[in-house]
Amino acid sequence: MADELNKTASEEYKTSSIEDGVEEGEIVGESDDTASSLGKQITMKHPLEHSWTFWFDNPSGKSKQAAWGSSIRPIYTFSTAEDFWSVYNNIHHPSKLAVGADFHCFKNKIEPKWEDPVCANGGKWTMNFSRGKSDTCWLYTLLALIGEQFDYGDEICGAVINVRVRQEKIALWTRNAANETAQMSIGKQWKEFLDYNDTIGFIFHDDAKKLDRAAKNRYSV
Repeated sequence: MADELNKTASEEYKTSSIEDGVEEGEIVGESDDTASSLGKQITMKHPLEHSWTFWFDNPSGKSKQAAWGSSIRPIYTFSTAEDFWSVYNNIHHPSKLAVGADFHCFKNKIEPKWEDPVCANGGKWTMNFSRGKSDTCWLYTLLALIGEQFDYGDEICGAVINVRVRQEKIALWTRNAANETAQMSIGKQWKEFLDYNDTIGFIFHDDAKKLDRAAKNRYSV
């Protein structure tokens, strides 16, 4: 329409002229209401369904005598998309982390430990990558988590990236290992999201606690 306003963040132009007493192309000062509305649009953030916490296990803080998980520390909790990106863009990606580091992203108030009540009866899917090759898949995993892309999203506890000498591993932790339908769905969707072609396995936390590295996959996709 000829009299429609074409607004910008700092000014508005009016193209109808004589009947409003404003010449064509003249800059019209914005009202207080307009400025307030624009300010709200600029600062508005997009809330996530859940709050999430980044945790870091520094390899230099680990000790053979210390209990497993005692060196894990929460780094930052975020609850909006903008806050996620502000943190993600200012931290090292897996390829830049020191060997031995573990970096976690879990739903807020869930600790990335077997002993946490929410994780206790759960398990994990694991993907393996060559050293320095997991950055993109780690990001896509995080986006799938915080974006609630999984059909059984309530089963998700969080994810962890483990950096080791020859490889990097991303594990997706879930809360109810015995729910085979949910776990199979999560495993299949995770592979689809990342376009990952190798077979992945699911290990129960109970098996890992009892058998350590001898624990076998209960499910695979």
